[in-house]
Amino acid sequence: MRKAKREITDKDGLAAVLAACDVCRIGLYDAAAAEVYIVPLNFGYDFDDGRLTLWFHCAREGRKLDLVGDGSKAGFEMDCKHALRTGDTACRFSMNYESIIGSGFIRPAINVAEKMHGLERLMAHYGGSGLPFSEEPLALAAVLRLDVEMFTGKRLNK
Repeated sequence: MRKAKREITDKDGLAAVLAACDVCRIGLYDAAAAEVYIVPLNFGYDFDDGRLTLWFHCAREGRKLDLVGDGSKAGFEMDCKHALRTGDTACRFSMNYESIIGSGFIRPAINVAEKMHGLERLMAHYGGSGLPFSEEPLALAAVLRLDVEMFTGKRLNK
């Protein structure tokens, strides 16, 4: 990282950023279009022993699922706590933020138990722990699991 003083290295600091962010963007490579497809998603997560797993839900069809297939590499980014910092010249403007970026392997949930776990983690992240799941929306949703292989946290809030 170019500005090492901004890096978040402690587990508690990284956990705080995960908790504060409300959208995660994933990037998938679309070879047919020769472009990267980036999509913002609601997410949940498991963060245990330094290992991070991100969970997403989506419709059971569409470009995102076509690109994920049975599994593929993916990049991700999330950011929060934005505040504009003004200055007396244009080059003195900046932005406070906290962010996490990384990459890993994304795939569909492989069974009902894994799908339920992912949805429970999503609900826990947005304050809906313990609420029942109805069968119809559950049947219509796909759940994606991103096993993070590398990630870094960064902040600027002076």
